[in-house]
Amino acid sequence: MLRTFNVRLGCNYESASDCSHYIVREQGLLLTQLMSMNVNGVFNMNEVNNKVLMQTHKLGKTFSHGGTQQHVLKNLDLTLYHGDFTIIMGSSGSGKSTLLYAISGMDKPTLGEVLFEGKDITAMSNDQLAIFRRKNCGFVFQQIHLLDSMSVLDNVLSSAFLVQKDRAGAVEKAKKLLLDVGLDDSIWGKFPAQISGGEAQRAGIIRALINSPKAVFADEPTGALNSSAGIGVLRVLTEVNKQGQSIIMVTHDLKTALRGNRILYLQDGVVIGDLRLSPYSENSGPERQQQLQSFLTELGW
Repeated sequence: MLRTFNVRLGCNYESASDCSHYIVREQGLLLTQLMSMNVNGVFNMNEVNNKVLMQTHKLGKTFSHGGTQQHVLKNLDLTLYHGDFTIIMGSSGSGKSTLLYAISGMDKPTLGEVLFEGKDITAMSNDQLAIFRRKNCGFVFQQIHLLDSMSVLDNVLSSAFLVQKDRAGAVEKAKKLLLDVGLDDSIWGKFPAQISGGEAQRAGIIRALINSPKAVFADEPTGALNSSAGIGVLRVLTEVNKQGQSIIMVTHDLKTALRGNRILYLQDGVVIGDLRLSPYSENSGPERQQQLQSFLTELGW
C-alpha cells in the first residue's frame, strides 16, 4: 500500500506516519483555499488574503562551531500568504536572517520542509533550486551586490537574460522600471562605483523585480542607507506590494516595519508573536505605530 501511495503521488515516503503527514498537509492547503472563497466559490482577494504562498514544517537550522552546536531555528511551522508584506523582527541573534535565507532557498535547512506553492524546495537539487529562484524569487540585501564591471542597466539585465527570451522586451522593461524609481538614462550607463549608495540599492531592487517574481525577499534593505534613500527604497517595495507581489522583509527598525501588514516576531529561533495590520498607506495615522509598539513591547522588544 505504501509503495502504491508513493508511485501515484510521485513521493518517496518510508513510513505510514510520513504518508499521514502528507495527507494532513494537503487537507490543510485545500481548507485554506476553501476559506478564501465566497459563497459562490469565487476567490475574493479584497478580503483577508488566505491564498498560501509558503509553508514550513518542523523547520530547523543548526550551525556547528568547533565542538558545539547552535540551534538557530527550532521546529518552525509557519504559513505565509500571497500578497502580504510580511515583516520579520526580533532581537539580534534570534534567527531572522537565517529564516529568510532558509525559506528563500538561499540556504538549506538542517531539518524540515519549505513548501513554495506546494513544492518542497528543500528536496530540489542545487541546479533545480537555482532555476526555481530565478523564476520565482527576487532578493534585496543590505549590502549592495551589483557587479562592478557592468553598468547599472546591464546589472539589471543580467538577471532578465537568464529567464526572459524576449531580450528587446526585457531591455524596455528594465528602462521603465529604472525610471519608476528615479534612475533616468543619465544613470544607466554608469558603473556602481560612479553612483550613490541609494541609487545602487534602487538598481538592486529593480534587478530583483525584473522577472516579476512571486516573492521578494529583503534582508535589512535600508540598513546601510541614509534616511531619504531608505524611504525611497521602502516606497518602491510598498508600490510593488500594492501591485500584488509578496514581500518578506527582515528589519529591526520600527518605522520600516510599519510598511508591513503582517509582523512576525522571532525569539530564540521560534515565532512568539504574529500581528496583523491593515495595508499601509502614506496617510496611516499614529494609531498604527501605537499598535505595533504595544505588540513589540509586550514581547520584550
